[in-house]
Amino acid sequence: MKVLKEKPDERLLIEAAQRDPARFAELYEENFERVYAYISRRVYVRVDVEDLTAEVFHQALAKIGQFEWRGVPFVAWLYRIAANAVADRWQSLARENGRPMMEVPSVEFDDSEIDRTEHRAQLFRNVAKLPAEQRRVIEMRFAEEKSIAEIARELKRSAGAIKQLQFRGIQTLREHWTKRPRKKLGGPNA
Repeated sequence: MKVLKEKPDERLLIEAAQRDPARFAELYEENFERVYAYISRRVYVRVDVEDLTAEVFHQALAKIGQFEWRGVPFVAWLYRIAANAVADRWQSLARENGRPMMEVPSVEFDDSEIDRTEHRAQLFRNVAKLPAEQRRVIEMRFAEEKSIAEIARELKRSAGAIKQLQFRGIQTLREHWTKRPRKKLGGPNA
């Protein structure tokens, strides 16, 4: 099993956030994509993913004083909060719909889960780095699942222009992906 490795400065960031909650922003920035990626693998409605991600960080900030350093990366604690938030959301939906509870997601993290989450987090970071028009088209096309025609209407551009922006965005993402060094979670460059 792959072991999550702590980052050298992470303990200092946690201790600073425990003393001054305003310092929590650094932990948020460092871990946002990972938590978002973890939740998005379990919840398929974008607005729900965003709500749950916000909820996870709200809970983490509220409980940062209770966090005990045990040499495990902070993100592992966030994953556990996220898994519980997703399970709570599923239970709530089941009660609202009067249906039996669906299978609750596991809070265990094996090698493949860590790798998939890191892969998605890196993809989210790379999409965020795209030029604004390319990023918007990629988000609309793949996250919002809109058609080329819908995007063209909304952005008041031709279908050909949207296809070109999509093509350029995908090409840029492909270039970033093939050039990136392979990183291990928690390593010095993660």
